[in-house]
Amino acid sequence: MDAAEDLDYLLEDPCIVIDEVSMRYRVPSSEAPAYADSRNTGAKMFRRLTAKPNLVTVDALNPLSLVAVHGESIGIVGRNGSGKSTLMKLISGQIKPTTGAVYAVSTPVMLGVNAALVPELPGDHNVVLGCLAMGLNRAEIAERYDEIVELSGLEKAIHLPMRSYSSGMASRLRFAIAASIDPEILLIDEALNTGDAQFADRSKKRMDELRENAGCVFLVSHSLETILEMCTRVVWMDKGDLIMDGEPQAVVQAYRDFTKQLSQGNNITAGKMRRAAINSLTVTRVVGRGTGRRSTGTR
Repeated sequence: MDAAEDLDYLLEDPCIVIDEVSMRYRVPSSEAPAYADSRNTGAKMFRRLTAKPNLVTVDALNPLSLVAVHGESIGIVGRNGSGKSTLMKLISGQIKPTTGAVYAVSTPVMLGVNAALVPELPGDHNVVLGCLAMGLNRAEIAERYDEIVELSGLEKAIHLPMRSYSSGMASRLRFAIAASIDPEILLIDEALNTGDAQFADRSKKRMDELRENAGCVFLVSHSLETILEMCTRVVWMDKGDLIMDGEPQAVVQAYRDFTKQLSQGNNITAGKMRRAAINSLTVTRVVGRGTGRRSTGTR
């Protein structure tokens, strides 16, 4: 494609730039290679048990580029194994990409990672520990403590050991701690699926505040209703590929139609829908910052 042709420039300052990032693993497999003598089952089994592990390549994430700007709340949807959590780990810096690079204007806060809590301690002690781990001092923690407890909705349970919490209660506390520092980039992986309507309202309000304060939020969830309620933009991933990126209602509906066809056994129809979505995707291409902008070209 000609460089001056079919280009659309991003005018806003980016918060996260993901530039041709991919992730490939080499992992051991128990599947043994085929042997010439297939008749001797005992010998085959002996070789399988004594042989070195057979390493196989897993492409967890195929090369993709993505740009997020301040004020966006980006939902990521997809089937299990689509690369959602791998992408979040790459953004947070937990793992290094096989190819490409991730650029961020500040350190992303990964919900449940930066707030490393201790199950044996009560919730209020964990609030202090989690906030200290994220760089707050004692005075800042004291100033924000009541807001953290209110957002978590734990009330008197905040004084009980975390080991007595349900998974939903623990998730709410982690979210409240992570969101207390006004992070410029907040990453949330399934933490809001608690089944608590009141908490959903409180967390949505907090995420709206983060966006208004020039924050950027990435949310991975299997709850499509949560995605629709919380996000201003949605990315659909499948088998390590970026399939669709756009307005929440349109992307979620396309993903629902795709999974419905799969559930009915219509794999060919689902495959056509997947290809059509990829073909209509506007591909992001990161270029030099001579003008301070990146460009996109239509595939």
